[in-house]
Amino acid sequence: MSQELNEIIINALEDLKAKDIVSLDVSGLTDVMDTLIIASGTSSRHVKSLASNAVQDAKERGIAALGVEGLEGGEWVLADFGDTVLHVMLPATRDFYDLEKLWSMEP
Repeated sequence: MSQELNEIIINALEDLKAKDIVSLDVSGLTDVMDTLIIASGTSSRHVKSLASNAVQDAKERGIAALGVEGLEGGEWVLADFGDTVLHVMLPATRDFYDLEKLWSMEP
């Protein structure tokens, strides 16, 4: 189901023109999740829309998010689907936290 979920999320992000979508396999680094999907939005409204669209599309396919954080502010929204975690951020926030580098380090 993880691959199907990842495709649903990525398609939902692409539908609303997310920027720089990255999918990382982190299964060898943690037991908490298998996949980390990171994308950028052009504004806080765009970030919120991207995350909401991904959550809604997954829900329509019978996969509910376990939790969603950050929709109020829109600088960084995290949606937890269990095996997959989605981060949608403003570019400056993404550059500052550099999750791609953090999660690509050797254990």
